[in-house]
Order: sequence, then C-alpha cells, then structure tokens
Amino acid sequence: MFLGVTASVTNWDAEGTCCSIVLEDNPLVDFVELPDNYQGLYYCNILIGVIRGALDMVSMRAEVTWLRDALRGDDVFELQVKLLKQVPEEYPYKDDE
Repeated sequence: MFLGVTASVTNWDAEGTCCSIVLEDNPLVDFVELPDNYQGLYYCNILIGVIRGALDMVSMRAEVTWLRDALRGDDVFELQVKLLKQVPEEYPYKDDE
C-alpha cells in the first residue's frame, strides 16, 4: 500500500502458516540493473526486513525468503512468508493492581 503496489497473496499451505506474496511491479527497482558479477545479490532484501519487522511487532516470528526476482530474469517478484511461532504477549504490569 505504501509503495503504491498491489500485491496478491497466494500458495497457502494446508496448515495456514506459509504463503507467497506476489508483486507484479516493484518501484524500488525501476532504474536498477544488476551487473553480471552481482547476480547473486538480492537487491530488495529491505522488503524482507520490513515484513519480518512488521510481523514481529504483532508478536509473530516469521521467516521471509525470496522465491522469484524480476531482476534475475523472473516474471514477477515473489516472497515466501512462513510463520514460525506466535509469541504470547507479555505485559510489564499486572492488571489487578
């Protein structure tokens, strides 16, 4: 939403803990072309950090990885999000005091 990009969520697993986020367009790479000696670089790794950080703020531990990257010749950008565990919230104070 904040990047002005529409993402679709697909490929849910049976447990409902793993899915893929597909981005048709990515404004972070509009003027980027990777040189041949940097083809192993994931240029948009910041998106992984943003998604992991946002899920961490709502007490969810997740693993986020790239599945497809248009800078590497794929047709779309695809991230896989896998929920590792949901952390119970801890309150720094007691409600009854």
